[in-house]
Amino acid sequence: MKRASIKDIARIAEVSVATVSYVLNKKEGSRISETTKNKILEVAESINYIPNKIAKSLKMSKSKLIGLIVADISNDFYSNIARSIEDEAMKLGYTLLIGSCDENPEKFKKLTELFSEQQVDGMIIAPVVDSDEVINKLIKEEYPIVTIDRYLKNVSLPGVMINNSEISEYICDHLVKKDFDEIIYVGYDTELPHLLDRQDGFDKRIAKSKVSSKTILIGIHNITEEVQTKLEENLDLSKKTAIYFSSNKLGIAGLRYLIDKNISVPEQVSLVAFDETEAYYLFPTEVSFIQQPLFDMAKESVKLIDSQIDNYTPNGKRVTFHAKFMERSSVK
Repeated sequence: MKRASIKDIARIAEVSVATVSYVLNKKEGSRISETTKNKILEVAESINYIPNKIAKSLKMSKSKLIGLIVADISNDFYSNIARSIEDEAMKLGYTLLIGSCDENPEKFKKLTELFSEQQVDGMIIAPVVDSDEVINKLIKEEYPIVTIDRYLKNVSLPGVMINNSEISEYICDHLVKKDFDEIIYVGYDTELPHLLDRQDGFDKRIAKSKVSSKTILIGIHNITEEVQTKLEENLDLSKKTAIYFSSNKLGIAGLRYLIDKNISVPEQVSLVAFDETEAYYLFPTEVSFIQQPLFDMAKESVKLIDSQIDNYTPNGKRVTFHAKFMERSSVK
């Protein structure tokens, strides 16, 4: 017979895995009702649930585990920030468990359930589209959560982010003052607020100028192919043009297109890209980019989650850091 699991208890008791984990591990700071607690314990007893050896051997109310859910671990931004978060967490005695949801809300949900089963004390997350319901359920159960890089408009959580709109407005202003005939914004076709903030910042500044502009929106899948197709359709080399790529993945895809087409930078086209990545340094021209303060963001996110674990408070503070424009030779 298959051994009963926390998921089985959650299904029968009609509660979340996180709630079951809190009750069975007698975690401090939980405000789960006595009725719900008793129901969970009755179900656990009725199906002969036996905790795994790790959970059974825990003498403390805290596991000293933190879960980190990133959108795409293959992205340099997330792999680098994960390393910094791990280093900072270790300083406070935590072990970091890392999961990558690949922008998939179902995978995101499964990772939250997995981390709950592992009895993590809290989670640092980069929310994805359609993850509101999962996150709101955890909030209702007062599960310690902190967002990093991203946020959701309908979800109130402590978190760490950058000034996306302001830095994009600054970049657009910088390009406008270079007297380009046309500026092309390359962004994502998405509902994620932090990416919409970048586009909004660009739109605000370009609307105040007399410079011609185009906006190219790309899906999160088949990025390379879509960027190359859209640039082929929209890039007019007879004009003095600048391209602003609003993520490093979009920037890398754009650089590949320019190399394939033997388009020289900045002689034929200028460009700026978001985030730093090692791939930029393989390009013949030094790429101008927007640098996010990864270490500071990582340190603050660990500080916030540790605070939430020790003393859970709803509607915690959202900390905004300032990104920096690193001008190189890709803009003429």
